[in-house]
Amino acid sequence: MTLFAISFLLIYALMHLMVWLGVRSLIPADRRLRIGLAVFGAMMIVAPVLTRLLERADFETGARAMAWIGYLWMGFLWLAFALFTAQGAWNGMVRIVGRFRPGLRGWLLVGPRPALFSLSVVALAGTWAFFEAAQPRVERVQLTVANLPAERPRVRIVQISDLHLGLINRGDLLGRVVDQVRQLHPDLLVVTGDLLDAQRNHLEGLTDPWRELSPPLGKFAVVGNHEVYAGRSNSLEYLEAAGFRVLINEVVAVGGIQLAGVPDPAWGEQKGDAEVLKAADPARPTILLKHRPWVEPAAVDRFILQLSGHAHRGQIFPFNFITGLAYPMQDGLYRLAGGNWLYTSRGTGSWGPPMRLFAPPELTLIELAAADSSKQ
Repeated sequence: MTLFAISFLLIYALMHLMVWLGVRSLIPADRRLRIGLAVFGAMMIVAPVLTRLLERADFETGARAMAWIGYLWMGFLWLAFALFTAQGAWNGMVRIVGRFRPGLRGWLLVGPRPALFSLSVVALAGTWAFFEAAQPRVERVQLTVANLPAERPRVRIVQISDLHLGLINRGDLLGRVVDQVRQLHPDLLVVTGDLLDAQRNHLEGLTDPWRELSPPLGKFAVVGNHEVYAGRSNSLEYLEAAGFRVLINEVVAVGGIQLAGVPDPAWGEQKGDAEVLKAADPARPTILLKHRPWVEPAAVDRFILQLSGHAHRGQIFPFNFITGLAYPMQDGLYRLAGGNWLYTSRGTGSWGPPMRLFAPPELTLIELAAADSSKQ
């Protein structure tokens, strides 16, 4: 954890440096002003660490205030970093080509005007991202499935993932999510990890809204990596108090279908998807709940649908290109080699910055309809 913290602080400091190089033409050459900005930047670099320390010391109010300030700053800084990095790459290309075509040197983006334009774009995009993060939308997926029982030819499943309840995502967002779930009238509610944030979490009052939901086939959850960071016992107690059955390397029969659940690798109790799915009845449709959108080749023909989350589709553009390197199937419905499906949620909440740009939060309604097996 110490190595991770040091690496994070170093990378975050370099991001601040890149943004400083982009905006310095706008800053007056006043020594006291620049020292003040340097001190503020240093405070923002360590703000995520200070948030964690304040929370561990049970200074909840201070931790929440530091989280809002530090993570909002992080969101805007990420946008500025991406824009000024692109601007720097453009200038580097123009300088190289300009050696052979001197007339192109006038295309350099340098000086106050390009910097001011870039900051304006960051301000507008960041504001949009802040409001977008607070409004989960409903994504609808319809699939035809063989072997659904005659008494239940249609199953409505609502998937929630990556809500990240903690210091920032609190009762207001949870209330909106619960209201949306209620209006969808699901037969089954599933959570594919990271319902809690990577903090110690002060979760008082955040279990009652879940208790208002009683879908006929129940509520089930698997643990993500952030449940580990929040504390294993703390996370399990919260999920059980909220009325969820937590699936850890097990298969359960529910209303003529089967649910299989595996924990995130960070949980430390991995058996492998194929090993867990050996317990499933091949004559019944099986849905695999798994936090990360990785498909185990040995298990690909043992389920009809895998539900995952984790990647957030990068959460803030253009970081979707980075998360896409680790998770190529990071957003939406994918047909797998075995003829089955993977659906990856963009996530219902947000991690860190309460912002989403071109990766809107979602609840997913999956409707399974019976199909004749000969037509599959």
